[in-house]
Amino acid sequence: MDIPYLDPQEQHFLVPGPDASLNLFLRYLAASQNAAGPSGIVLYVHGASFPSALSIAHRFDQRSWRDELNAAGFDVWGLDFQGFGFSDRYPAMNLAAAPGPGLCNSADAAEQIRCAVHFILAHQAAPRLSIIAHSWGSMPTCHFAGVHPTLVDRLVLFAPIAQRGPPRTEGVLSATAWNEVTIENQWKRFVEDVPSDVASVLSQDHFDDWAKDYLDSDPDSRTRDPASVKVPAGPTNDILRAWHGQLAYDPALVRAPIALIRGEWDGLLPDQDARWLFDAFTASPIRRDIKISHGTHLMHLEMMRYALYRESINFLLADDLPPDRPLKPDNNQRIL
Repeated sequence: MDIPYLDPQEQHFLVPGPDASLNLFLRYLAASQNAAGPSGIVLYVHGASFPSALSIAHRFDQRSWRDELNAAGFDVWGLDFQGFGFSDRYPAMNLAAAPGPGLCNSADAAEQIRCAVHFILAHQAAPRLSIIAHSWGSMPTCHFAGVHPTLVDRLVLFAPIAQRGPPRTEGVLSATAWNEVTIENQWKRFVEDVPSDVASVLSQDHFDDWAKDYLDSDPDSRTRDPASVKVPAGPTNDILRAWHGQLAYDPALVRAPIALIRGEWDGLLPDQDARWLFDAFTASPIRRDIKISHGTHLMHLEMMRYALYRESINFLLADDLPPDRPLKPDNNQRIL
């Protein structure tokens, strides 16, 4: 497969996943030579419906979140989970119909993160890295961080999914291993949480460019009517289970400093869910809950994306404690 480069300096790697017959795709861009100094390594973990090229590395007006992290001194890696982007597809995704459990659930995805992290740390001869995870991606990320605490420096959970107490009524689990997502599906999801009396926070021109690239992420997308991208159903099932009281990991096992960053109009993470999640990370020595105005669950595609960039970078720089003060679980911060 001919994988396009999103930057002349970008490097691509195919590494074995938990099932050695299926490869994982990683894209890597080193920190800018003009950065003030080395700041660390960041791995980006995507959400339920689009891969790294459409998130951390996608340039709006010639600038991406990755570019901002590079300028701050971070080496940035983007992972495509199996079934997404340029990672291998599960064999069941080649079938006309595939009833059964959703592919790429959080437990499977956490093992894929483990494979990616071990490769990255070996490649860069480093002991640990930080992770930025979006939406559903927060669940396999935190599952991984709970099991492998020494490999994780800091976690930025952007628009994470939280547990809700039963009984709930949201949605039904997918009966198929994968789903098809159209551009219309994405547009509806992207704009539905913005109040009706407020101007759009998502540029139509930006979305149109993004939508073309989204269809390109699945080479068969335009053979379907309507054109659609095939994605594993495990992530959406994990989200629904979390909303019915079954979060895919135990937050109390996560020992890394954590920043929860969300938009004020995030319909998937309202204030009560964020409060629950913040309180559930009892072993994290530093916690922040940062809510940004005029943003939704897809803020990295919207007009407030630079606020998201700044908040994530400030937290990852770790310049938030006196040098002689140790981290303690009760040293919590909540920024509203």
